[in-house]
Amino acid sequence: MARLAPKILNLSDSGREQLQKLINRHNTPQQIAIRAKIILMASEGQNHRQIARNLDINRQMARLWRNRWLESEGKELSIVQRLQDQERVGTPVKFSMEQVIELFALACSPPEDYGRSISHWTARELANEIMKQGIIESISVRHIGRLLEEAELKPHALSLLVNPPLWTKNLTQKWKT
Repeated sequence: MARLAPKILNLSDSGREQLQKLINRHNTPQQIAIRAKIILMASEGQNHRQIARNLDINRQMARLWRNRWLESEGKELSIVQRLQDQERVGTPVKFSMEQVIELFALACSPPEDYGRSISHWTARELANEIMKQGIIESISVRHIGRLLEEAELKPHALSLLVNPPLWTKNLTQKWKT
């Protein structure tokens, strides 16, 4: 059975020059440099097997980047963008923005309003209360902590902002007079 030759990849002189500059730069990530070399070798007419042998990679990688380069040819992307990995699909979001905002509102309110006999919220107390109210069916204490950290919310320090210590009130009164 005859093997099909890889698709022809034509590069302009400026494209070839930009790829070579990318390869020669010291701060270019190695994956990007290898991909640039694949494109340059493919434009010189080398097949996937020759590229793989010269760069010590597998043929599938050479084929993948030649095909991705050809697919992105009509799009208005820079050379670096054409050599980047494609966006990956992650796991679906478990909590809606409304649920997260309700969690933040709960974290900013005093625990006494919810019948809690504690001075400030902990991640465990927040998780218990938000599940008790039915806002979120199930959430881990660690995830509550991550969400609060991302939002830079510190419910344990919030009482100082709402009820500042007496010495700060005295300072502000002294400066007013």
